Amino acid sequence: MADDPYALTLSAPGRNALSSALMQRTRDEVRAAAGRPLLLSGADGVFSAGLNLKEVVALDPAGMVRFLGLLDELIDALYEYPGPTVACVNGHAIAGGCMLVLCCDLRIAGDNPAARIGLNEVPLGLEFPPKLLELVRRRVPPRAIERVVLEGALHDVHTAQHLGLIDAVATDALARARAALSTLAAAPRAAYVATKRALRGSLALSAEQRRSFTEHIVPAWCAPEQKKRIAAVLQRK
Repeated sequence: MADDPYALTLSAPGRNALSSALMQRTRDEVRAAAGRPLLLSGADGVFSAGLNLKEVVALDPAGMVRFLGLLDELIDALYEYPGPTVACVNGHAIAGGCMLVLCCDLRIAGDNPAARIGLNEVPLGLEFPPKLLELVRRRVPPRAIERVVLEGALHDVHTAQHLGLIDAVATDALARARAALSTLAAAPRAAYVATKRALRGSLALSAEQRRSFTEHIVPAWCAPEQKKRIAAVLQRK
């Protein structure tokens, strides 16, 4: 039924790390949900710890184009989803995981003092691909965007709410997220979707941004010094 909620749970090794396989599977599920009210959460007490860095460090430039292209497709599918979406942020939502949270219409986090939410790409030495940076520009409040992006800290849930990365903190995040999704789904769907589309537009890249992606971003992510930096992070983990 068109109004039945669709529960999509991120589940993968490495605290639901976004591997090629998980991104493709999640993209396909989002598309298959086809406008039903969508509830996005993570398995095993974590939303997503971000991109699968073990995969990232092993990629050559052609592989990196495919990998980041999958991330772009997943972002597009979720950001432009033709129906209401709510993220139940039931644990860490870091880097790519936080990006998925930002795509959703409402974002409810559990009141977990150990959970961390943020965009730590810059401290890792990673430049934002153009589509992801555009998403951040649109979804993080102007008053907080430079702190969120340039500082690149991982925040507790209450600080994340203050910065606009999430909308609310709840003791029972899942119940609150389900209630929020029900409220959004109660609106006439055609009006909801049309208004959402008018407010957001698309994240389509310009020719200049596409050129920057292939000629600058991908080589920077694949550079030997960057791979050494990522490998050092993996060793610390």
